[in-house]
Amino acid sequence: MLEPLQQPFMLRALAEVVLVGVAGGALGCWVVHYGLSYAAESLAHSLFPGLVLAAIAGVSLLLGAAPAALLAALAIVLAARVAGVGREAAVAVVVTTMLGLGVLLALSPRSPRGVESLLFGDVFGVGDADLIAAAALLAVVAVALRLLHGRLLVVGFDRDAARALGVSPALAEAALLVLLAAGTVVAVQGLGNLLVVAVFVAPAAAARQFSERMAPTIALAAAIAALGGVAGLYLSYYVGTAGGASVALALVAAYPLALLAAALRRRRSEIVPPEVRIA
Repeated sequence: MLEPLQQPFMLRALAEVVLVGVAGGALGCWVVHYGLSYAAESLAHSLFPGLVLAAIAGVSLLLGAAPAALLAALAIVLAARVAGVGREAAVAVVVTTMLGLGVLLALSPRSPRGVESLLFGDVFGVGDADLIAAAALLAVVAVALRLLHGRLLVVGFDRDAARALGVSPALAEAALLVLLAAGTVVAVQGLGNLLVVAVFVAPAAAARQFSERMAPTIALAAAIAALGGVAGLYLSYYVGTAGGASVALALVAAYPLALLAAALRRRRSEIVPPEVRIA
């Protein structure tokens, strides 16, 4: 258990997955509750052309991912306003276009070697700047979710009542999407364009099997994401599998395990008489 901790690259990777995992797990509870899982996946895929351009230019991936996320968000908003085009159709059109553009750029002669790491991440290659970005993300998500908690609750559970109380559902969803975009931009370095959605969906989906209240669900999802990230890194270190893929696998594996645990708990509650449980 202690051997991997002797490696500096492993320590940085552990710090990265814990910071991103806690932020992603907490934010993911609202993503799942608002039914934005597809939007989260689409937003991640839309970053690909920006990531490829950053790799070609030899600059930080954040500099390429941020403009791509902004462009994708604006394109989705504009496409959704076209008569007869809903939000899901707009998301599908935009993500297909952006991902296709990214593939064309990746196949260009100027594309550097190892561009496939943009798809699957390089969690063992994170540097100090990536750790600072992950820490900043966690701080921003913690503060924002604390300030928006009441509004997100009202909108998430009763949109009509939210309007009556003076809370704008559109603004609440927009704030959530902005946080999701920021989280995706930061997390894509470690988990890659194809796998980053795992940290925003799987831990939250697993945590919902054990609690229907938002605050405990957020705490549990953050813990599952952090522990899953650590487990994935240990799996990668000892088995020799890809780091980002191993982390994503561990995060996703938490969901069927949670389903099984929840089913066993319900079965036990049905079998054991109430007086025995009270005693």
